[in-house]
Amino acid sequence: MKFLLTNDDGVFSIGIQTAARRLAVAGHEVLIVAPDRERSGSGHAMTLDRPLVMNDVDRKFLLGDFTAKSCNGLPTDCVVLGLEALGFKPDMVISGINQGPNVADDLTYSGTACAAMEGLIAGYPALAMSLDSGSADPEVHNDTAAEVMMSLVSWFTEHPMEAGLMYNVNVPNVPLAELKGVRVTRKGVRRYNDKIRVVRSPSGSPAYWIGGHIDDELADGTDVSAIAAKYVSVTPVHIEMTSFDALRRDKSGAMESTLDGLIRKNR
Repeated sequence: MKFLLTNDDGVFSIGIQTAARRLAVAGHEVLIVAPDRERSGSGHAMTLDRPLVMNDVDRKFLLGDFTAKSCNGLPTDCVVLGLEALGFKPDMVISGINQGPNVADDLTYSGTACAAMEGLIAGYPALAMSLDSGSADPEVHNDTAAEVMMSLVSWFTEHPMEAGLMYNVNVPNVPLAELKGVRVTRKGVRRYNDKIRVVRSPSGSPAYWIGGHIDDELADGTDVSAIAAKYVSVTPVHIEMTSFDALRRDKSGAMESTLDGLIRKNR
């Protein structure tokens, strides 16, 4: 199979390198197109105000026999360039392995998840892979996430993804033997308390650091509760944002006719 890999941690991240190596060892064709630096939190942003450049990454800096290109843009840019500029036609787009989780509403901020969404928009099966690791963790188990990824690739080879869906996958940062299992989940709720921290610029004026302390709602069936219990969280995601209940209500009600009347009245 052919895989286009990207991420928001940068082309030299151990996560994407581990994923690419695992796929290449299994005999798959792998192309990495990834940012040349950390681009976390970039969401679905796309670079429209300047030209983008891709550079070949010397194979001596890679962990396996695959091709990698760095890009001075964002994760979404990388997917577009891989598909459109390079003409690569993958069987699947994989974004990750991200160093850190992407759960709950963080999906909307995540360059990892939104790069997979760009693959979905282009009509390709897509996975967003994240490891629930943090800077304070003594060990980072990317090999665990890579094994989960390979199992998912095997599953989706036999059970093709439904059109219009991608899958957001979060893997606990534990050795493979310590995984409790896999749970198919829904998006949970993660809040950030004290989201703004005031710091000082070199000149002494106030500056603002966005972050906060995590507060998860550990409701059954959610991604946040699954990874907290050391289960892999697999969440089917679509980007159809229409509220069909509201659409039916508002079309059957008086919204259209009332608004038509108000607009005509004020012409």
